[in-house]
Amino acid sequence: MARQSGILRIKGTIGGMTFYRSQDGHMVREKGGVSGDRIASDPAFARTRENGAEFGAAGKAGKIMRDNLRPMMLNASDNRVTSRITKIMTDMLKLDTINPRGSRTPADGLATPGGKALLKGFNFNIKSILGSVLFKGFNVDPVTGEILINAFVPINDLSFPPGATHVTLTSCYGNIDFSDGTAAVGLSTPLNLPINATLTNVSLMPLGPGGAGIKLYLLKVEFFQMVNGLQYSLKNGAYNALSIVEVQ
Repeated sequence: MARQSGILRIKGTIGGMTFYRSQDGHMVREKGGVSGDRIASDPAFARTRENGAEFGAAGKAGKIMRDNLRPMMLNASDNRVTSRITKIMTDMLKLDTINPRGSRTPADGLATPGGKALLKGFNFNIKSILGSVLFKGFNVDPVTGEILINAFVPINDLSFPPGATHVTLTSCYGNIDFSDGTAAVGLSTPLNLPINATLTNVSLMPLGPGGAGIKLYLLKVEFFQMVNGLQYSLKNGAYNALSIVEVQ
């Protein structure tokens, strides 16, 4: 794979070379070789088929998570979050010790302590990591999903962007069954605070979801600027942080 340079940008296929545009810029690569029919049937491509099946399972699991956490991801995710989640799910299915290669699943990998550890601490916005934004410690109640931040002083306990006047904190408690795609997700009432020296004991209590599956607990930090009595998100959420803070 190579990158196009110069004034002219070509799209399409010329002489066995395919020119295309991606989020990394204008790229060029050689046209593919082996046919899909051969990959699907030739014993020499057994490993390729297994890899393809597992990559598909990882992509499906990632989509299940993204679809169900979308209300939290709005204004708090980067443009590579899909591929980063898929990578996590691919690593997770490799922890599946139940199914043979080619049939391993993220769901069975996530059932292990190692799988849960992979997902815990995942940041949806790589440009704004929760640990570099929120300096105050917090506690998660695994039964109710409540997140407590005691003696929270925004001006001292946050790294906030220039121009920010307010911060909103929201928690999420979700039960997601990655094996069948069912999920139940509850969000807390958003807590909006001015960024000043006022001390607040923060309690974020999400609506308790029903259902069964892997329990995910998330915390979101959003920044706003007050202008003429209205609050506006800064730079379309580029400074906002969202992280999976606990997995059970």
